[in-house]
Amino acid sequence: MRIAIVGAGAMGGSFGARLAEAGHDVLLVDASPAVVDAVNSRGIRLVEKGEERSVELRATADPGGEDPAAAVVFFVKNYHTEPAAQLAAPLVGADTTIASLQNGWGNGETLAGIFDPARLVVGVTYHSATVLEPGKVAHTGEGPTVVGPFDAGTPARAEAFADALRSTGFEVDVSTQVRTEIWKKLMLNAATLPTAALTRLTAGALGEPGPMLDLVDAVTAEAVEVANGSGLDIDADERIEAIHATLARAGTGKASMLQDVEAGRLTEIDVITGAVVREADRLGIEAPLNRALYALVTGLERGTGLR
Repeated sequence: MRIAIVGAGAMGGSFGARLAEAGHDVLLVDASPAVVDAVNSRGIRLVEKGEERSVELRATADPGGEDPAAAVVFFVKNYHTEPAAQLAAPLVGADTTIASLQNGWGNGETLAGIFDPARLVVGVTYHSATVLEPGKVAHTGEGPTVVGPFDAGTPARAEAFADALRSTGFEVDVSTQVRTEIWKKLMLNAATLPTAALTRLTAGALGEPGPMLDLVDAVTAEAVEVANGSGLDIDADERIEAIHATLARAGTGKASMLQDVEAGRLTEIDVITGAVVREADRLGIEAPLNRALYALVTGLERGTGLR
């Protein structure tokens, strides 16, 4: 399959490398000249289980003139989704599948406003990765990936996209209830990303028994209450157990929001914790812990001139 990946950061780089190794024709699209130059000169340097290898594939900052892809996959930050979609438009042909495995809530809606919603596949992944330098990423944790049709229609496109991901050796499921799965991942992110960003703890350290893990559990339970209030069937005990397992697998990996804070970038707090708070407001639910974390991270951004 000819696959274009928009966003060659930690996740886009690691997924792109694994897809290229599986035999797919992969093009990375990234706005950073440093990333594009590094990939085109040395490939993606992928670190897995302490070993580094170089995977040859192409990268560009301007896909104009490129042939359409069978699938265009978005891994950019949520606030870059709309301009990234406009940039990637030349890669979208008459039958191209558009896919998003981005963090947060609302990326699918943004893409559906630009492309045909019937061709849109959305989902979540529990893999984790860290950028070490431009073009060099560490794949720090493995977990399931779940995809499904955005418009709750036929899952044929989602199945084809899932098959491409499975060819890398990744565990991938297709669900017609993918919005519930996105909310489940949103809970993981709401509980672990701002806490990691504020404390600078790695994922493994955040998962160690103690006051921080207790806070992670309480934030999760609060987010489940909000999800249940909106009609989603999600169990708090199952989510807490799943989050503990994810943190245990991630080891020394750094949460994406911690990576953003350390790099001086705007975080995705608005579509993660902010999404929980907005839904809580709509439902009249208190959600004090999520509100506090949202205030702290946005306050940190204000203090560093990002807002």
